[in-house]
Amino acid sequence: QSGVDREERLQKYKHWTFVSRDLPSFSSPDPTFFGFNPPEQKGIQCRFGERGVTAATHYDGGRNMIAMVKGAKRYILSPPNACSKLGIVTSRKHPSFRHSMLNFGRIPLLHKDDAGVEMSDREREWLHIAADAPTLSTVLKSGEVLYVPSHWFHYIVSLQKSAQCNTRSGVSFLSSSYNILRLRF
Repeated sequence: QSGVDREERLQKYKHWTFVSRDLPSFSSPDPTFFGFNPPEQKGIQCRFGERGVTAATHYDGGRNMIAMVKGAKRYILSPPNACSKLGIVTSRKHPSFRHSMLNFGRIPLLHKDDAGVEMSDREREWLHIAADAPTLSTVLKSGEVLYVPSHWFHYIVSLQKSAQCNTRSGVSFLSSSYNILRLRF
């Protein structure tokens, strides 16, 4: 993972790193289609991964624009009202706050009669609940951009060697993600 501090966009263009120069719509100090609220932008985060690397289901508080620079990743998205089905950690003090503790890659194993699949009863129960959560799936390919609204859950699987950069800025009409989760469930 690599990134660019949000302050870099306030410097002169000649001082920008290659990431900011190559993604000017993410770096602009003025609002753009990709950067909704520059004062609240969190900078640019770039992630590089091999095939099979996953990111646990989680949500981000800011509106998220994700650009796939190379390769492809599958994004499985769920709306905020799916929180109670996804095993999301809601305690701010927990190191996995706003992430799920479930391994969603194991959902397809629920219906296999393979004795080699070891799974606790509790994990099996939670995965059955998660399997009923509303989801949509898309594959983001090189040259494409995906918008993930504030507080939408996303599980990511790298389908091949990949590089992606994203920027988060502002929040949608809702203020605190923690309060949203508490109010809805």
